[in-house]
Amino acid sequence: MTRTAKLALEDGTVYTGSSFGAEGEIDGEVVFNTSMTGYQEILTDPSYRGQIVTMTYPEIGNYGVNEEDVESHHPHLAGFVVRENSRIASNFRSQDTLHNYLAKHGIIGLEGIDTRSLVRRIRTVGALKGVLSTTDLDDESLVKKAQESPGLVGRDLVQEVIPSETVNWKESLNEWSRDPSLGTVEKQTEHHIVALDYGMKWNIGRHLRELGCRVTILPGTATSEEVLALQPDGVFLSNGPGDPEPVDYAIKAISELLPEVPIFGICLGHQLLSLASGAKTYKLKFGHRGANQPVLNIASGRIEITAQNHGFAVEEETLPDHLEITHRNLNDNTIAGVRHREHAAFSVQYHPEASAGPHDSRYLFQQFHDAITHCRSTTTS
Repeated sequence: MTRTAKLALEDGTVYTGSSFGAEGEIDGEVVFNTSMTGYQEILTDPSYRGQIVTMTYPEIGNYGVNEEDVESHHPHLAGFVVRENSRIASNFRSQDTLHNYLAKHGIIGLEGIDTRSLVRRIRTVGALKGVLSTTDLDDESLVKKAQESPGLVGRDLVQEVIPSETVNWKESLNEWSRDPSLGTVEKQTEHHIVALDYGMKWNIGRHLRELGCRVTILPGTATSEEVLALQPDGVFLSNGPGDPEPVDYAIKAISELLPEVPIFGICLGHQLLSLASGAKTYKLKFGHRGANQPVLNIASGRIEITAQNHGFAVEEETLPDHLEITHRNLNDNTIAGVRHREHAAFSVQYHPEASAGPHDSRYLFQQFHDAITHCRSTTTS
């Protein structure tokens, strides 16, 4: 039976469609993702905490879901909006439908609205707070709730997604994501990587293991003393949700780790490294979310097509002299990567592990591995 659902925005706009997945009511920041595939990875990416994600591709769910293509234990986004939820899941790897998957995990889905109109509004006005409901269908009531929603600015969402304990990561890339050009475990030096988990996607750990690294994952609340007690060869700063500035405990830990050990950060980790180095961040108008974002590698002149998911960025005007810009987003010229001039630390504002997305930037994991090897050789010589 078709059930009516409504999405109300804080500016008074209301979209009426049909629900799929779970029933109920949620609030969050309404954003859009331009990926054509990879919806299961998007659903389970902890970076989407507190967001109602709209897919721009018109039909979603056509290849179903499976147990392998996940980036965490369960979905983290607040709600899911599509033009059409495919009634048929057809793929030899499919184990269930998108509808059943969302229902199982309590995620409300909305279909049958003009997603083009919604995306145009977000691009014009900026990301908006919204409420998605199958229970309250009164427009005035829903708009009021959207206006009272807390939004993302100033909230520490990392605390809602980090693990409760240390994990010794063992899993490497599977047959669907392995790239023979990356080499094998036997060809690489085993470095001990301590990954600070602010909402880390599992494919990051898989890539580090693929390089032969021993990977210990700590909650993002770990102090520099707790990290250094594990005697890491390198520290990885993961992706994560929301505004980086309230995550002051991580900024403090990173600033203390900078002189001690090589560091590589992505997404939120990039922003936290920049904050720890003296820069500031700001909220983007509507963010970068999709598997088709062009980035310029300034040193090589090569353009990489990247997977991205962030609503904040590093403010170029506040960049200290000891941070060098290494990459730029070609859609809006924002900073997409930095390198510390005084310490062995670098970061990018996108996802080299993809999942889902292009593999243009996988070299960054090897670059991190090589930086650690160089630091170890200079220390022992």
